[in-house]
Amino acid sequence: MHVLIIGGTRFVGYLLTWRLLAAGHRVTLFNRGTLPDPFAERVERLKGDRTTPDFERLLAGRSFDAAVDFAAYEGEDAREVVRVLGGRVGHYVFISTGQVYLVREGRPQPARETDYEGPVLPEPADPADHGSWAYGVGKRAAEDELARAWEAARFPSTRLRVPMVNGERDHYRRVEGYLWRLLDGGPVILPNGGPHPCRHVYGADLARTIVELLGNSATFGQAYNLCQDEEPTLVELVERMAELLGAPARTVAVSAERLTAAGLHPRDVSPFSARWMSRLDPSRAKSELGFRHASPHRYLEPIVASFLAHPPAAPPEEYAQRALELELAAEQS
Repeated sequence: MHVLIIGGTRFVGYLLTWRLLAAGHRVTLFNRGTLPDPFAERVERLKGDRTTPDFERLLAGRSFDAAVDFAAYEGEDAREVVRVLGGRVGHYVFISTGQVYLVREGRPQPARETDYEGPVLPEPADPADHGSWAYGVGKRAAEDELARAWEAARFPSTRLRVPMVNGERDHYRRVEGYLWRLLDGGPVILPNGGPHPCRHVYGADLARTIVELLGNSATFGQAYNLCQDEEPTLVELVERMAELLGAPARTVAVSAERLTAAGLHPRDVSPFSARWMSRLDPSRAKSELGFRHASPHRYLEPIVASFLAHPPAAPPEEYAQRALELELAAEQS
């Protein structure tokens, strides 16, 4: 197959590209070209911004057996895909998010694909919530465009709804932040003690599943949740990381209200904050796609091993200042 990958060369797209190449497929990358990659002459590169005329200019007259889009965030992005690639792509896979459920009134959890339909929550006044709300609303708009294009013209798309993705190459550095904190011996602040369940997915499992479903016409016009079955609590995840490091966890429970009063939003303290963390039901993907996944107990092992073998040069940018703030919050608790 000749596969177009739009965006996504930092994390899951990186893993996907290697898997496609290893399987003997031809890969074309479309992105802004701001990050180096190790693929050398193995891939074709199209450098452009998908929100500009670059998208049509660089893809005009091109045909692909499949396309995987990691960089569509708005309804307009999906409309442009249908316009430019309509009739010239065998299968288009849209990477969506579990937040399409969280912006729906009622916020069903664990959410099934049938829970998608329903009125959307009004725009929140709290700036801390607005970004997550806008992200979910934008992804819903893109999904709706694709669903209409399937019904009207049989544009062959599949929508994959994913929760937070964990992995060795996570550029958001979420697990990594906890590992640095555990290594420096400071308190690990958990909002309300971290009792909320976390249902994530491992990046390597997601990349493998995408390769396996490419060209599967039974998935056209459909949406699937891809996530793990297990729901460890945040405190259990931190304790597992500590176990793998050989470090004491030193977790400290601080109420969300106290964190907010100290000028810290719970998301600033924990990248696994509960309010905008989706919980999905993967039953449909398991039964129809044969979706399989590693448990977090297992996949945290290679993540921690990779961190220890090749630690980043420095913690996340805001880490040092945040550490001081969290120590103060811990003392006040």
